[in-house]
Amino acid sequence: MAMKIDPDMCTACGDCKPVCPTKSISSGKVFYKIDAATCTECDGHNDSPLCVDVCPSGCISPA
Repeated sequence: MAMKIDPDMCTACGDCKPVCPTKSISSGKVFYKIDAATCTECDGHNDSPLCVDVCPSGCISPA
């Protein structure tokens, strides 16, 4: 499964992008987005998705 970013809640702070071990997070025109094809929910890297841990707005959830 992959994570997703709720565009209505995303503040485009960018905190999630540098912590993604699979480089699945990119900046869109207004907010950030997660590539579901490469997102592993940090399996093998961390016990929980790192992007969720650092997101100040709580906009990231399972897809």
